[in-house]
Amino acid sequence: MLITEGQLDDPRVQALLAHHFTSARAQTAPGSAHALDLSGLKSPDIRFWSVWDEESVVAIGALKRISQSHGEIKSMHTVQSHRRKGTGSLLLRHIFDEARQMPLARLSLETGSWPYFLPAHAFYKRHGFVECPPFGNYVADPNSVFMTLDLATGSKR
Repeated sequence: MLITEGQLDDPRVQALLAHHFTSARAQTAPGSAHALDLSGLKSPDIRFWSVWDEESVVAIGALKRISQSHGEIKSMHTVQSHRRKGTGSLLLRHIFDEARQMPLARLSLETGSWPYFLPAHAFYKRHGFVECPPFGNYVADPNSVFMTLDLATGSKR
């Protein structure tokens, strides 16, 4: 597996991003979806990575800086054929390492509250994230679950 930064102009990456964007939005109440589209991921405050298995993109993820010490995980998605095989964990650990180099002290994320998102909740909890109140520009929403991780200790901050 190879992790590369950028690649947002690659049609294979764009196809996986479109799938992630469409499927996440389809599983979320109108007005409660926060998945970024391609143009949103091209923002200068966002870094984007893709995971490749030979010529196939198998996972994507991004990191948005929301303050000097706080970042947000965005657009994490692993193709079905590579789930539960460590691909998502590989990418998430890479994002942790990159965040520490920035240097960020805390990472947070927002995901849906609906059953479709339960595997994501379990995935992030396995990596030390805990539920938290809304952060950044988010507001309390029963359709959202907010999670955070202190990068130094691996626990809630």
